[in-house]
Amino acid sequence: MELQRAQTRPVVRKNENWIRAKKMKALYLMMIPPMILLFLFHYVPMYGILVAFKSFSPGLGIWKSHWNDFGHFKSLFHDFLFIRALRNTLIISVLKMVVSFPAPIVLAVLLNEVKNAWFKKVTQSISYLPHFMSWVILGSMVGEVLSPQRGIINYVIDAFGGQPIHFLADTRFFIPVLLVTDVWKEIGWGAIIYLAAISSISPDLYEAADVDGAGRFKKMVHITIPSLVPMIVILFILGLGNILNAGFDQILNLYNPMVYEVADIIDTYVYRKGLEQFQMDYATAVGLFKNVVGVILIVGANAIIRRRSEHGIW
Repeated sequence: MELQRAQTRPVVRKNENWIRAKKMKALYLMMIPPMILLFLFHYVPMYGILVAFKSFSPGLGIWKSHWNDFGHFKSLFHDFLFIRALRNTLIISVLKMVVSFPAPIVLAVLLNEVKNAWFKKVTQSISYLPHFMSWVILGSMVGEVLSPQRGIINYVIDAFGGQPIHFLADTRFFIPVLLVTDVWKEIGWGAIIYLAAISSISPDLYEAADVDGAGRFKKMVHITIPSLVPMIVILFILGLGNILNAGFDQILNLYNPMVYEVADIIDTYVYRKGLEQFQMDYATAVGLFKNVVGVILIVGANAIIRRRSEHGIW
């Protein structure tokens, strides 16, 4: 009798899952187009990775080109320009994690404390507007503002008796410009995620804190910020996986040969090697190396955090 019951349980569970799936068939149908696009544009082109392991010849094509016995990967770390690009990428990415990552958290927490609804909405709108502009537009705006001839910043410097500074052609100022403009572009958009997480915090916690006599600062420190920890951890892990993506669009639209020493990153290096010098195979090897490192960092960071806490991506 017990054996018969044990045999019927999985059947009931399968039936329940099938009934649930039939109820959500509209959602499954809606998933089909994006899944097809994901397969066509993200998985099918992956056969091009073979170029990284071959001495690619356009005349022979990918399949008929000769294997190079990992020659491109062996030459990576003997290339001074690649070493410089890797160093610059790590420096810029780490600085962005230190400066740009906490900025949306701070903005979201501060906006949550604002009681004037009109001021809060206007501030949000102004802060996330730059996110919707491409770096082609923003790069032109930054170039005009920082121009040594007609930029407003240099007008102020000149008014106080200083000498005009070419911020985008000076290695001392280029990275600070990257950090400031990156925060300016993304702080508002990033704050939306944290504001959504704050809105899900139970009001009972704040009411209990009011009963205990906690002020707004203590509620922010002991309730709001700890409640954001799971979201912060997830976004930090994802950001760590992108540590070798230092901002290709931003740097490509702002840098020039005078600041290559501090501004040339892996993506711009690949761009020059692949599209300007037509070394497609070598550029593919560099890009594959970057992506493999990113996957390792995501998996490793998630494993470490899962061991020390209950938070993580999976």
